[in-house]
Amino acid sequence: MKNCCSLVIVLILMTMLAMASAAPSAARCKKERTLAIKACNSVLYGRLPSPSCCLRIRVSRMSCICSVVTPKLAALIDPNRFAKLIEGCGRRLPHPFQCGSLTIP
Repeated sequence: MKNCCSLVIVLILMTMLAMASAAPSAARCKKERTLAIKACNSVLYGRLPSPSCCLRIRVSRMSCICSVVTPKLAALIDPNRFAKLIEGCGRRLPHPFQCGSLTIP
């Protein structure tokens, strides 16, 4: 009986781990992008990120945000400023970092 309970616990933990590492759905990514745009809108006007923007930067999945960075959008973004903003909010970026069509040196 003890082995059976241990097996069930292991299976539950494996299932939870698989769910946590699964790619987010398109709807979830869209929601994360909308929340990020709302929280960080002032950054587009040259302001520093607010505490709520920094929180959003730290918790958002980069795969969701970067999936919409097209070559046209990447041409409008200063990669060095982009990296400083993200790292200034406490999120580490590997260098070099590819975000859609944008390459961060």
